[in-house]
Amino acid sequence: MLYFLIVVAVLLLVYAGVLVSFVRKGRKIPPSAYLVLAALNGLILAGVIAWAVARG
Repeated sequence: MLYFLIVVAVLLLVYAGVLVSFVRKGRKIPPSAYLVLAALNGLILAGVIAWAVARG
C-alpha cells in the first residue's frame, strides 16, 4: 500500500509540474485538469485512510 501511495504522489507532482509549465507559457489550464487533480488527491486521501485503518 505504501508503494501505491508513493506512485500516486509522484504522478501528482509530475502532473502539477506540467500544469505549472502551462501557466508559465501563458496558456490557460483546461477545466478537466482540475478534475484530474481532484481525482489524484482523492486517491491519495483514500489510500492514506485505508492504510491507517489497516494498520489499526
